[in-house]
Amino acid sequence: MPEKRVSRWYFGGIASCGAACCTHPLDLIKVHLQTQQEVKLRMTGMAVSVVRHQGVLALYSGLSASLCRQISYSMTRFAIYETVRDMMTSGNQGPIPFYQKVLLAAFGGLIGGFMGTPADMVNVRMQNDVKLPPQLRRNYAHVLDGLIRVWKEEGLRKLFSGATMASSRGAMVTVGQLSCYDQAKQLVLGTGDMSDNIATHFLASLIAGGCATVLCQPLDVMKTRLMNSKGEYRGVVHCLTDTARLGPLAFYKGLVPAGIRLIPHTVLTFIFLEQLRIHFGILSCDLRGSST
Repeated sequence: MPEKRVSRWYFGGIASCGAACCTHPLDLIKVHLQTQQEVKLRMTGMAVSVVRHQGVLALYSGLSASLCRQISYSMTRFAIYETVRDMMTSGNQGPIPFYQKVLLAAFGGLIGGFMGTPADMVNVRMQNDVKLPPQLRRNYAHVLDGLIRVWKEEGLRKLFSGATMASSRGAMVTVGQLSCYDQAKQLVLGTGDMSDNIATHFLASLIAGGCATVLCQPLDVMKTRLMNSKGEYRGVVHCLTDTARLGPLAFYKGLVPAGIRLIPHTVLTFIFLEQLRIHFGILSCDLRGSST
């Protein structure tokens, strides 16, 4: 029987960057839909509008910020979750209970969401820039230019605008992705009908992506509104009440494109992660040896 391998702490960030390169256009369209003041365009119409007015490359506006966000956000949450989980699993000689996975994922997501807030804010602004009139565009050259200009022009605190919402959203999406993926994979393997292969990884990640989409969408809508604001919101509560005036469905604006983006992103992330684990991971016996 081949020795089981576990992920290295940075594999989650690498896998998330690979997935982001594939799904970035869907993320851009989702941001455009969420920042509409009135529902004028649906997903397909928004994509056509962006390409028609700005060209195909406009679908990749903000890619550098998206990758920077994945490095700061996803690498942090995966590192916390997988490192601690593997240590606990090694000590228990078996999988940890689901509630512990949920708590661990929530903690990792909170920290990761906070760490990724500056890059996430610049990402939202760069994606939204293409639909603004030329005189209102911020025209960040790349993510570092955006971070520096926000710091100089708006202050350090502005870099963490929406940090509360981003951290909360990070916790919810990490619970939906990491803990649900682990549990789904454990249950699928427990049936004995499937082995630890790409089919199992696909099925478990598909379940996790659906869970994450439903859990985080209300927070995602508010986070996007806060980060893209020009001072019209006094805080999280003001944004919450202003969004609520549009009706309960306003919190799920862009749910379909969010799912179309988040579910493939989740599937690709875990497929990339599992391939990295299988081919370049640490032998579990080495992990046990290092912890004793």
